[in-house]
Amino acid sequence: MRFDSAVDNSVLNLAQISVVRGNTTLLGNVSWQVAPEDRWVVLGPNGAGKTTLLAVAAARLHPSAGQAHILGEKLGATDVFELRPRIGLASASLAERIPGSELVRDVVVTSAYAVLGRFHEQYEDFDNERGIDLLKQFGVAHLAERTYGTLSEGERKRVQIARALMTDPELLLLDEPAAGLDLGGREDLVHRLSLLAMDEESPALVLVTHHVEEIPRGITHALLLRQGAAIAAGPLAEVITDDNLSATFGVPVRVRTDGGRYFAQAA
Repeated sequence: MRFDSAVDNSVLNLAQISVVRGNTTLLGNVSWQVAPEDRWVVLGPNGAGKTTLLAVAAARLHPSAGQAHILGEKLGATDVFELRPRIGLASASLAERIPGSELVRDVVVTSAYAVLGRFHEQYEDFDNERGIDLLKQFGVAHLAERTYGTLSEGERKRVQIARALMTDPELLLLDEPAAGLDLGGREDLVHRLSLLAMDEESPALVLVTHHVEEIPRGITHALLLRQGAAIAAGPLAEVITDDNLSATFGVPVRVRTDGGRYFAQAA
């Protein structure tokens, strides 16, 4: 497990962080490191603390205890408004704030100013071209002139990821990107995320999910959470095992691999 707080080249270094709200511990004494070349999946059941962990990693939530270093900056001792543009984030809470009347191309390009909803800001040709290129990368460039509110759930997910990549972030955080998609939509998105994960030029990646079937090829490491605690962390093949998944989800689980993908079912 990479829990050595002395490592200083990590893009994310959480040392014994806890998040407590009232009498409820959402995260308890979690340590975790992400290196620039890493591609992580965070797995766990509902209420495990996955989204809370990602909110800390995105510099949108301060831990109640412990230290969080993100891109070399200590959370609580840095300007988060300067830090956040260096982090690409796609999450349900962020998606809910996107105006349904916004053109798809503007949903992506406004990330350059870290705003939702285009006003009077001006964009360079480079920004507009990059926005279209990212939409092409995720197969939705033909929707550029559509309004966001007219898109299907699968189309919205792809647009959100394109937006998260707009600023060429150093850390990319994807919170359940395949949630709510049908089989075809999920498989298409997992394939595109595989290409992203296997690209050496891509930023460090953290993907949160409930399902091992949604782990793209190219993911290198896994962190398993249950009830706010880390069950296991490390290289993917060492972590995604019958015993670890059974302990994480609270039921006997068998896991298998096929063509670089993972599949699990109750034992």
